[in-house]
Amino acid sequence: MTRPVLLVVEDDAGLARQLRWAYGDYEVVIAADRAAAIDAVRLHEPAVVTLDLGLPPDPDGTAEGFATLHAIRAIAPATKVIVASGHGARDSARAAIADGAWDFYQKPIDIDALGLIVARAFHVHALEAENRRLAAGAGGAGFGGLLYASPEMAAVARTLERVAPADVSVMLLGASGTGKELLARGLHDASPRARGRFVAINCAAIPETLLESELFGHEKGAFTGAVKTTEGKIEQAAGGTLFLDEIGDVPLALQVKLLRFLQERVIERIGGRRGIAVDTRIVCATHQDVDAMVADGRFREDLYYRLAEIVVRIPALGDRTGDAGLLARHFVARYAATLNPAVTGLAADARAAVEAWRWPGNVRELENRVKRAVIMADGKLVTAADLDLATPADPADLNLRAAREGADRRAIGRALARADGNISGAARLLGISRPTLYDLLKAYDLSP
Repeated sequence: MTRPVLLVVEDDAGLARQLRWAYGDYEVVIAADRAAAIDAVRLHEPAVVTLDLGLPPDPDGTAEGFATLHAIRAIAPATKVIVASGHGARDSARAAIADGAWDFYQKPIDIDALGLIVARAFHVHALEAENRRLAAGAGGAGFGGLLYASPEMAAVARTLERVAPADVSVMLLGASGTGKELLARGLHDASPRARGRFVAINCAAIPETLLESELFGHEKGAFTGAVKTTEGKIEQAAGGTLFLDEIGDVPLALQVKLLRFLQERVIERIGGRRGIAVDTRIVCATHQDVDAMVADGRFREDLYYRLAEIVVRIPALGDRTGDAGLLARHFVARYAATLNPAVTGLAADARAAVEAWRWPGNVRELENRVKRAVIMADGKLVTAADLDLATPADPADLNLRAAREGADRRAIGRALARADGNISGAARLLGISRPTLYDLLKAYDLSP
């Protein structure tokens, strides 16, 4: 088995040799200054670093050591950094701990004491890595039960996690099939209203003449066929969350009544004469351009500002780096179990076709294609032909540098997604070294 990597950042060559000799159980890497330390962190990805705060060109001060600590924490947040503290320098050690260092040791060095600190740091790092692995493998589902690995969807999830505890109206904007209802349900489950009901209604699927009754309810005898008093969806969601899907299809006349409810938190059933106070959180969604509808007078501006206290835009599947491949593998596993147990996965041409296709129908289109392909597959692997997909040629681009950069960005994004963000794994997939990949990430301003 490969030995765990320990990076020793120490400008005293004699002490560095002593530490290398003392830690035979580890792969010890020595760095004498900040630049060498940063290069070593990128190249070797050490689990633990021992760092002397007094580094050249300021060996008698701590500025260079603190700069090195900050750089290591930025590059590898999970790495445990143990800083050296000389006599009378406990303030520096405390400041380093406050800045993210894991522990400190005192000079002159007691090898046995430092060895215990280092061993404990490796143990804690291994436990944290195992916890992350188990958490990632526990169903693989993210916010709202959605599967994603892309930074675009991770940003959406972080926004909704912050918004969930606040009792504000949320508007989700995104194309059909991007998971707006799942995200709305996740918002409800993460909120203090989770014990209440989550009630969803598709405003586009109900005729205008019935939509008001569906939302606000009606009293017995309010109209022909109203044989009993019926609660509307707003009342049913009292204490919980009401999800108004396709809010852009609500007619103008009903928008006025909905606005009054949002302002007063009181409704009147059709045929009713008394107001009913209702505490319901509203989450709405639409695939339409609401700003354009407001400008055209098809959607009330005052209602828009009531509904859109928080606006979250959901990216299309084609704009979510690596998610198409992740979802395709998930759907193959799901449907193969019941529809065609002989199928075990995706062929290489199918993976390439999935990643190249823009998915105008988003996740819904992907699921339908994979389901059909699993049924039609003749072999163990689903092919691009089974998916009825061909990898489209890239559009002609006369700027060679821009074309190369675009290809590099897409390849790096897909490799990082497949490798779950692991730099070594992504470099192997790309057929390059880790330093080369780090250089490309820096050149294109990408984050691993």
